Amino acid sequence: MEPFVRREEAGGVATITLDSPHNRNALSSRLLAELDDALTWAIGERDVRVAVLTGEGPVFCSGADLKEQRGGAPVTASFPEIMSLIWESPKPVVCRLNGTARAGGLGLVAACDFAIAPETASFAFSEVRLGVVPAMISVTTLRRLDPRAAAEYFMTGEVFTAARAAEIGLLTRAVPEEDLDATVAHYTDMLLRGAPEALAITKRLVREVPAMPVDEGFRRMAELSAQRFTSEEGQEGIRAFMEKRPASWVPDGRA
Repeated sequence: MEPFVRREEAGGVATITLDSPHNRNALSSRLLAELDDALTWAIGERDVRVAVLTGEGPVFCSGADLKEQRGGAPVTASFPEIMSLIWESPKPVVCRLNGTARAGGLGLVAACDFAIAPETASFAFSEVRLGVVPAMISVTTLRRLDPRAAAEYFMTGEVFTAARAAEIGLLTRAVPEEDLDATVAHYTDMLLRGAPEALAITKRLVREVPAMPVDEGFRRMAELSAQRFTSEEGQEGIRAFMEKRPASWVPDGRA
C-alpha cells in the first residue's frame, strides 16, 4: 500500500509530502496518522534542521475528508495535536504550497513558520457554507490574520487569491510558480545558517514577547540576551565572526 505521506531528508532539510492527490490531500484519518508520524520523525531526527511541508498534485490540502465526516464521527480529532506539533516544533517548518488550500488545510499553513505559495493558488475558509465552523484551525489562523480579514473570510467563505493571502498575513510570500522552489530553497538555506538552539528560542519569542507587559518583556529579554551571549552557541558564533569563518553549525559549502 502506497503511503499517503512521504518523507525524505537531504542536507539537513526534511521534506514531508502529502501524497493523497486522488482526494486532493484531504485530511483523512489515514493521512493524519501518517502526517503525525512524519512530523514526529522530523522533529526527533538529529540530522534534520529544517522541515518543509508540501503536497502532491494541484491542491495542497482541501481540508477535512468529507466522505469520512458523513458518519458524524470526529475523524479529525487528532488534527489539533498535529497543528501543535508544527507550532511548537523547535525546528523551523516551511510550508511549500504546491497549489490551492481550503478550510483545514489553512490550519496547516498557518501553523508553519513560513508559507510560500504560487501566485496561481487560491484559498477559502469554506466551513460556514457547509454548516460547520473553522473551529480548530482558528487557533493557528487567527494568530496570523489581520482581524478584519479574518472576519471577512471566515464569515463569507469567499475564495481569495495568493496575493491577498500574503497581504493579510496567511502567507509569507506569493511568487510566480516558476520561482516557488527557488524561494523555498532561499528560506531553508537561510535557516540552516542559524544556530539550532537560537532558532528554537527565537521562534518562541516571536510569539510570546508581544503578549508580555513592556517592563516584564525588557527584564526577561535582558536575561535571555545575557544567557545567549555566554552560551556555547553564542561564543562559537562570536568566534566564527571574528575569525571570518562559518560557524560550526553551518553546513559545508555555505559561507
